[in-house]
Amino acid sequence: MSDALTWGISLLVVAAIVVPYLVSFRKERKVGRARLDEATRLGTNRAVAQFPFIDAMRCIGCNSCVEACPEGDVLAVVGGTATVVNGLRCIGHGRCEIACPVGAIEVGLGDVRAREDIPQLDDFQQSLSVPGLYVAGELGGLALVKNAIGQAKKAVDRIAKLAPAARRSGGGDAFDIVIVGSGPAGLAAAAAARQNGLSHLVLEQEADLGGTVLHYPRRKLVLVQAIEMPILGRIKENEYEKEHLLGMLQGLVEKAPLSVRFSEKVEDIQREGGLFLVRSTSGVTLARFVLLALGRRGTPRKLGVPGEELSKVMYRLIDAESYQNQRILVVGGGDSAVEAALGLARQRGNRVAVSYRREKFVRIKKKNEDRITRLLESRKIEGLFSSEVERITPASVFVKTAQGVHELPNDYVFVFAGGEPPFELLKKAGVRFGDKNAATGGTTPPPRRGTAAGS
Repeated sequence: MSDALTWGISLLVVAAIVVPYLVSFRKERKVGRARLDEATRLGTNRAVAQFPFIDAMRCIGCNSCVEACPEGDVLAVVGGTATVVNGLRCIGHGRCEIACPVGAIEVGLGDVRAREDIPQLDDFQQSLSVPGLYVAGELGGLALVKNAIGQAKKAVDRIAKLAPAARRSGGGDAFDIVIVGSGPAGLAAAAAARQNGLSHLVLEQEADLGGTVLHYPRRKLVLVQAIEMPILGRIKENEYEKEHLLGMLQGLVEKAPLSVRFSEKVEDIQREGGLFLVRSTSGVTLARFVLLALGRRGTPRKLGVPGEELSKVMYRLIDAESYQNQRILVVGGGDSAVEAALGLARQRGNRVAVSYRREKFVRIKKKNEDRITRLLESRKIEGLFSSEVERITPASVFVKTAQGVHELPNDYVFVFAGGEPPFELLKKAGVRFGDKNAATGGTTPPPRRGTAAGS
């Protein structure tokens, strides 16, 4: 009788552990499969820019990569294997790669051969078509300040090895390296040049440093992650407010010191006789090597609708507190649009609506998604999904939805439809981009090594 009781208790204990696990496991598989089906329908599971590549033969389906991702839903375990269900949301943290206990994940670039908006580069960030011309930062396809700094250091370290031979070939008046752009990538490159004993010059078209960060809204948190910055030392925190990060960069310029020319727009880059001729608004500068750290912001992309020329239409939000008791429409579905809507909705008396052409937000950070979901549910922000702006008038905006065209009383329109990156400058210089005809018929190639956040 005692043996039967012991077996009975043992079975109850096992059942109490195993049954809930099996129920939870089946539920997770069902949710993961549903998310994958939705991602396939929306086209968000494809490899674009930074992307987690998974070796299915090594993956043990432990879910550690899913839990490690700060963006929340890039990955899911489907059928016992980690699977990308929202590749568009990956911004290159690389934490999934670190968390995987069996080394089954590598974060790198997707199939950039078919991307007409990403230059073709080697493992040292050098253009495959223009030797001596390098690209660092988001212009090369990877997001995050950490990636930009890492790429800049890698490129300049490579240039330092090639510089002695380049000097012997002539051009005594040339800089070893001319850097275009004074954001984190450009200034990291300049600091690395200083450390390596390279003569350098940074050309910046704006009147102040910061690059893309300079145009962020006031007090916006910038995701940095811990990294070693040349000369400045270790940047320890994961996030900094915009103003704090800009202050750190200004301190780097003064401490190094770095040679930066502001209000200097680069108009053309050509290679002649072993040197680069960098033509800017003040003349021509000679360089043995050129590093482009321009970012992808470029010129704001327009909607191309009647009334867009009105003064109430904006393409950038610097200070949300300047807008109160206003009727505002934000156009776009990326992080910039969502952050603008969140900032404006917090101000006194504002009525904020968001118009987005997709049926849901698919490319925003998890933190932003959680915040705007709460405001949408509480009706503090009106969500107009699957919609497009049809025309803008001084007092209204006409928005086309599946239910018809709606007129919204309006004081301001903020458009965040992306930008026209400075690709023409690169193409004039001879930089080759991906070819849409080079697609591999659905087969995803291995990631380009040495470009990921964790590399």
